[in-house]
Amino acid sequence: MDAAYAQEIAELGIKMAYLDCGFAAELAIGPIAAVAMTEPSTSTATETPFWRFSLHFYRQAEVSDACIALQDECGVDVNLLLFLFWLAAGGRRLSAADVKRLDETVRGWRDLTIAPIREARRKLKGASTLVQPQKQEAFRTKIKAIELEAERLQQEALYGLTRSGPLGGQAAPGAAARANVAAYERILKASFPKQTVNILLGAFDAVEYSGFAAQ
Repeated sequence: MDAAYAQEIAELGIKMAYLDCGFAAELAIGPIAAVAMTEPSTSTATETPFWRFSLHFYRQAEVSDACIALQDECGVDVNLLLFLFWLAAGGRRLSAADVKRLDETVRGWRDLTIAPIREARRKLKGASTLVQPQKQEAFRTKIKAIELEAERLQQEALYGLTRSGPLGGQAAPGAAARANVAAYERILKASFPKQTVNILLGAFDAVEYSGFAAQ
């Protein structure tokens, strides 16, 4: 996502400095981070440690491209993947059964909202229809804002799952991250490209966990 795209979302009044997905958001996971490019992260009443972790982690070099590759090639839900990394930052290691339950929990929302909204946004980009190009693009911008809100609500709901107690078992953050990714890979019955996973794990290992762990 370029600066112009980020500004479009900012002008819609969406104040959510939350993930900086760069140009990659336009290609894949959508406008879940537009404002992060144009506004500094500030504490709000709805900000959570998961939110802050996502913002920080997604800004790391090559992370957005790696997430998109896993989404498009392996069917990964990027918000769920980020959630697994955030849990790992707090020393929580999940089993494949744990990850499967999480995936089943978010699937309804994802399939009803995020996935079809994303598909509509992608298909409208540069499409030839009876609607004037300028009006079509203005409509697509509104879709970006709706997609942004759907992504925000999913992250908020995922965070809410931790309020009743910790998920999974205890482990060192690095070991937990690797275990959580491997568990997700198993439940998707996919083979994540090793280089892509290494990019994410390398970025994770560089994160300072103390400011993002579950509270």
